[in-house]
Amino acid sequence: MNDTTPISVLLVDDEPALREPLADYLGRQGFAVTQAGTAAEARSRLAEGLPDIALLDIMMPGEDGLSLCRHLVEARHLPVIFITARGEATDRIVGLEIGADDYVVKPFDPRELVARIRSVLRRASRQPAETSDAFVYEFEGWCLDPLKRRLTDPEGAVVAISSAEFRLLLAFLDHPRQVLDRDRLLDMVQGREAHLFDRAIDNQISRLRRKIEVDSRNPQLVQTVWGGGYMLAAEVRKRPATD
Repeated sequence: MNDTTPISVLLVDDEPALREPLADYLGRQGFAVTQAGTAAEARSRLAEGLPDIALLDIMMPGEDGLSLCRHLVEARHLPVIFITARGEATDRIVGLEIGADDYVVKPFDPRELVARIRSVLRRASRQPAETSDAFVYEFEGWCLDPLKRRLTDPEGAVVAISSAEFRLLLAFLDHPRQVLDRDRLLDMVQGREAHLFDRAIDNQISRLRRKIEVDSRNPQLVQTVWGGGYMLAAEVRKRPATD
């Protein structure tokens, strides 16, 4: 995506009365919108090309938005915003836990949605420091390539991580052996209004631990600091990236 290419949006909602006017509005704002009424239709649209961001309803016939979100985040590495009538805090936590970047409750002001789309894309495209020279992080045998968003274990096997897990791990790697409280981590990982749902960070920590800890029930890398937050208890080294 560059300054002359419109932002491409995949809009998935089974209610045409909401989906079509919203697609028209986004189109007038300069977005290139592809519509889908079901998760199956959305998956077929993905075969035609990846969008820059996906807007998903949760409750749909057949495969629901949560399942589709998991696929988009883990397999396609796409930013996702939920647009749904389900506004309970537990629903938001589940959405954030599986890797959604934001959550908008119906009915909403489409201008606010546009602002959130742009905010999410800014966070998704934000590069870590020192990007003028490509580098990778190494810690306890693990390796994270921040440009390729690729995590490899001590045996060299690639470990799939979601966008949220990537941003969370990157926050720790940029601040090794520093205690990071929930508010700071949420600001780094989720951004605006995420502090309202601070249980989400605990769930994401649990998911990250299952990926990188030998025993996630007795974590040695991402440690809990009672009353303070979390800390990466590892030495982190940066080295030049190689192909």
